[in-house]
Amino acid sequence: MAHAETGEHHRIATPDELAGAVRSRSIVIQNVRPEVDGGRYAIKREVGDALTVDAEIFKDGHAKIAAVLKVKRYADADDAWTELPMQLVNPGLDAWRASIVLPENTRYVYTIEAWDDPWATWEHDVGKKIEAGQDVNLEVIEGRRLIDEAKTRAAGTVDDDGFRMLIERMDAAPDTIGKAEVMRSNQAHDLMNRWPDRSRAIAYDRQLEVMVDPVRARYAAWYEMAPRSQGTDPDKSATFDDCIKRLPDIREMGFDVVYLLPIHPIGKVNRKGKNNAVTAEPGEPGSPYAIGSDEGGHKAVHPELGTEEDFRRFVAEAKKLGMEVAMDIAVQCAPDHPWIKEHPDWFEFRPDGSIRYAENPPKKYQDIVNVNFYGGHQMELWEELRTVFEHWVDCGVTIFRVDNPHTKPVPFWEWVIRQVKDKHPEVIFLSEAFTRPTMLHMLAKVGFSQSYTYFTWRNFRHELEMYLTELTQGPGKEYLRPNFFPTTPDILPEFLQRGGRAAHMIRLVLAATTSSVYGMYNGYELIENTPVPGKEEFLDSEKYQYKVRDWDAPGNIKDYVTELNEIRTENPALHELENLRFHESSDQNVIFYGKRTFDDSNMIFVAVNLDPFEPHSSVLSFPLEELGIGPDDAFAVEELFSGTRRLWHGADHEVTLDPEENPAMIFRVTRWKQVDYYNPSY
Repeated sequence: MAHAETGEHHRIATPDELAGAVRSRSIVIQNVRPEVDGGRYAIKREVGDALTVDAEIFKDGHAKIAAVLKVKRYADADDAWTELPMQLVNPGLDAWRASIVLPENTRYVYTIEAWDDPWATWEHDVGKKIEAGQDVNLEVIEGRRLIDEAKTRAAGTVDDDGFRMLIERMDAAPDTIGKAEVMRSNQAHDLMNRWPDRSRAIAYDRQLEVMVDPVRARYAAWYEMAPRSQGTDPDKSATFDDCIKRLPDIREMGFDVVYLLPIHPIGKVNRKGKNNAVTAEPGEPGSPYAIGSDEGGHKAVHPELGTEEDFRRFVAEAKKLGMEVAMDIAVQCAPDHPWIKEHPDWFEFRPDGSIRYAENPPKKYQDIVNVNFYGGHQMELWEELRTVFEHWVDCGVTIFRVDNPHTKPVPFWEWVIRQVKDKHPEVIFLSEAFTRPTMLHMLAKVGFSQSYTYFTWRNFRHELEMYLTELTQGPGKEYLRPNFFPTTPDILPEFLQRGGRAAHMIRLVLAATTSSVYGMYNGYELIENTPVPGKEEFLDSEKYQYKVRDWDAPGNIKDYVTELNEIRTENPALHELENLRFHESSDQNVIFYGKRTFDDSNMIFVAVNLDPFEPHSSVLSFPLEELGIGPDDAFAVEELFSGTRRLWHGADHEVTLDPEENPAMIFRVTRWKQVDYYNPSY
């Protein structure tokens, strides 16, 4: 066997002349996780989260290697890395891991670097040889050379004295074994680990991004409000002052985001009438999604609601109550939007000279025309839309719900979201992506902070368990945060049409406890569920007319909503998404699942009757082994809706859920502390 040249402790495997001909490295770094599409898109986290990075790192032979996780803010200098040592957590699989807490609302980058670690190899080999009684005289000489080289690298630093004292201790040792023991001391180990030879370190070939959003991107309760329907006169629009009056009631129900349908001027040309009638009658307000008229466009406020100053006052009042304002942005125009005269090249015209209005055959939207994202005007259009978002950020808006983003080019969303978030990292974007799964996920990858999902149409146990496991445990969990709405202004599911009050309570509990962020459309608390016959749409929808409500009408579920949101607030396990786990229930009509904090200080289990018409009894199986509870141990259970407390033994317990009385139970489980004479209570 050929011997390495004396002093060549750190070798490179590939001759320089051949480096361009091979793709492999002398140290392999592969299967880095988390990573989205080979590092093309950022993962998502929230302020205070731990970023845990796993990778397979290995090299030929038996020599030791070392690796670090490198993290820095995206905007920091190229050399401003924070480094954390990675730990070899599974030697047989070359699995390495490191974690770091991400404290700021900003964009970070992370990567991995690894290198040969001759000192770790020396420590391992010398230890084995000493245990075997072998002579280590040459090894001590080799180790001394490694220490001298490290001392040179540390010259002029605070470790100068440490190396000097270490060498003095080595020189004072009476024999080879004594010198070896000094060299194997904690002092030597720490010094050498701080000053490795990284001159030929191997860097992972990608720098990966993580967007760290405010916690409200993961945990929040949204209340969706149609601003013009918050007043008392059925013949005219409410104002922002009327909306302000409603804020205390919304906050009292436990919501911390108030989300407004579009507030802009509404087109007068081709205006839609009540129940989506093709022609509006005199005095009918039209759809707020037909944006723009001679009164202004996407940066203007509908004069019936008030002024921009009134809107700013609404935002300020919401913030005083601890609520953020979310705003609906629809990138579309009414036929009389100012952009059409100012920038006709931004739109498409038909052979007869008429402007092309929106269609989704056989549906026609004569009151809406789409912007043309293709052509030489692209940059001008993109920049204008960017200023729309920034205008409303300046007004205090921190959240945007984007209407139908899947009908606009994906690169635009990637660009504009990054442009806005680089200046305003606190801003959150919700994608109304009721579309194909591939597009839904792509929009999340390119930057949308949250997404609507197919939860709205998942009603029964098997489909709920499959879909929610996919969302919370599948690869999409790194970039897609689901925001669950039981209804929207456009969607009234058949389950709610038929199931009435019980169905509304069932779907609300599912939304609020399976996802950590959910929303409720105004009127849900009043059990509004009259459909357009044969459709999943609201009859007499406020999208096309003024609406006045008695917010305390008999039969409302406001108290239930309030109690549910209080339970969410008081239990941190419900603030998380990825901790959702499903457990066994003996009745297929009863779904049973749990959420626990990472330290098990808060353990929540939820049972929901999915049948809005009949009571069901089911045996629920609690995962006692996972909870650290023995099969014969007692554990305390508090049902949070009723306040009932029990002391239970064993995994299986039967409950009865009556959709009219208690369609759901939420249990808080705590371990029962055993006290005996070995561990007295005093």
